[in-house]
Order: sequence, then structure tokens, then C-alpha cells
Amino acid sequence: MRRAGTLAFMRIVAVADTHLFHRGLTVPAGDVFVHAGDMCRRGEDLGELRDTADWIQALPHRTKIVVAGNHDRMFADRPEEARAVLAERGIRYLEDGGTEVDGVTFWGSPWQPEYEGWAFNLPRGRALAERWALIPEGVDVLVTHGPPLGIGDRTAPPERRGCEDLLARVRRVRPRLHLFGHIHQDGGLWRHGGTTFANVTTWECERAPTVVRLTPAEVTGEVVPPARAARDAS
Repeated sequence: MRRAGTLAFMRIVAVADTHLFHRGLTVPAGDVFVHAGDMCRRGEDLGELRDTADWIQALPHRTKIVVAGNHDRMFADRPEEARAVLAERGIRYLEDGGTEVDGVTFWGSPWQPEYEGWAFNLPRGRALAERWALIPEGVDVLVTHGPPLGIGDRTAPPERRGCEDLLARVRRVRPRLHLFGHIHQDGGLWRHGGTTFANVTTWECERAPTVVRLTPAEVTGEVVPPARAARDAS
């Protein structure tokens, strides 16, 4: 965390669902850049990942953290090669794992309920619950690709697609901040039970990045772009 007088704070800039449209984004300054998945379109070509990774590497943020999404298939099919692309550029990749930045703990996971046979899909119920059980108590910032049930998960036509078991785990571990994407139509920021939730989708970069300020006392949404008008995407 940086120091502003006697107050420590961290500025987190977060995106998701860029789908190779990343160069159209204006990314605000911050301490930590987070991509919550769906960097790629089909995710079968490492060239897609290299292009996004080059862009992330060039951003001025001191720390960059990435979680895969359902369109980032190379992390499931060719994990060693895909992870190397990020590691070579100093980008931290989280897959059911954590990292620490200036005393702030992050945990990342790419899973979501089954959707049209894409990557990191699991059946609702026990299979997903076992993944969410890995999220440790005491984590400050949780990054998942998909949303919990009922928060930032509304699609068009209106339907809730979030994960009930993820919601149950978040309620138990109570991270200070939960960042996610996947559902393009429901970007925004909400507060429930001591956790701030943010759907940071950029909807193929038609929605701007989300900026959150984290201090020891509070979590504040500095920049929360409005949700875009509904259309069929996820």
C-alpha cells in the first residue's frame, strides 16, 4: 500500500472480458492492475495471449494480476506455455492460488458454471463447491471470472447466472473486495455483508475500467462506469 499522509491505500484498476479489444481502452493509473478473465476470443492461439500480455506489460501499474476466463482456453489446454507467456512479462497468474501485494492478499480462480462447453466450466453443485472451498479465510481481494448468484449476474433476457456455491463461500470467508466479470450486461458495484462486489466487465472495451481504492478502513469505488444497455453476450 502507498502512504497518503498517515493513511495507507491501494488503487486497484480492474477489467474483464476484453476479448482482444484491449487497445481501445484508456486505463487509469493505479498501483495494481487486475484482469478478471476473457482476455482472448477463442483462446486456442497463444498469439492472442501474447498480444494481450504485451499490452498488460506496458501498463504503468507496478503489479499486474490475471485470472483466466472461459475464453482463455490455452490455460486449460496448454497451461505451462500459457503461464510462461505471463511470467516472462512479470504478470502474476492466479488459478486457485494467491499472492500478496504490500500486505494485501489476493486469491484468484477461473471457474464458472457450465456454459456452452467453454474452458473452466464445471457442473453446478459439488464440483464447483470443491473449488470454492480452496478460497482461504482472511483473503482481502478475491478475483473470480464469474459472479456469485444474485450480484452482478443479470443477463438479457433477465436471468441470474451466478454461482450459488460461490456466494456461500464468499459469505463465509468475507473478502473485503470481490472482483469478477463474465456477465457483460451487469457491470457495477455493490456492498453486501461487509464485502464490496464489482463486476468489472468492459464488454469488449465498450465499458471503461473500474477503479477501487482500498484502505485499512474502507473500500471505495472511485470509478464505476454504468452498465451498458443489455444485449446478448457473456
